[in-house]
Amino acid sequence: MKIGIVIGSHRQDSQSRKVGLYLEQQLKSLGTETWLHDLAQDPLPLWDENIGSGEGQWAFLPGLVERLQSSDGFIFVCPEWHGMATSALKNFFLLCGAQSGLAHKPALITTVSGSDGGAYVVAELRASSYKNNRLCYIPEQLVIRNVGQVLNNHSDENNAEAHNYFVERASYTLKLLLAYADAMGAIRTSGVVDLEAYPNGM
Repeated sequence: MKIGIVIGSHRQDSQSRKVGLYLEQQLKSLGTETWLHDLAQDPLPLWDENIGSGEGQWAFLPGLVERLQSSDGFIFVCPEWHGMATSALKNFFLLCGAQSGLAHKPALITTVSGSDGGAYVVAELRASSYKNNRLCYIPEQLVIRNVGQVLNNHSDENNAEAHNYFVERASYTLKLLLAYADAMGAIRTSGVVDLEAYPNGM
């Protein structure tokens, strides 16, 4: 089992990265293989019409697609900025079409807020980020509110009650993601998926 984690913040040392690294650590403790792509530390070029060329700025793309194709599920960690998902994460989805390796695989939305926000990003990603790539968001999500007070390495930096809640909720949700990843493998091998005839969603 392999889970890919994509960090959608543009900040180099972001709270989203902190959350992503925490979730990665928890997955590894469950015996799950992981990889992590931080869009701040390793940004992707903006989509243009030469994306399929495999040349110039797009020479990296086959490597990314290989990682996506080798994964059984995904976690997308995104801060809420001005009530929206980040442009880096939206661009990631523009680059990932039907053959990218996301299709019919489960994904966990994890949003991050410095205050009581985070819900707008959940709604935005569920509404608009899966159409052509056929990604399947699981019905649970993690909304990490007041993120500066939870999931820190030093316990004295955490609000104990909130921290314990998010630790328990994350543990539950990650196990659920792994169960979906295991179950959905049968869909991809069933022979009913046809991304050649129907590369774009309706």
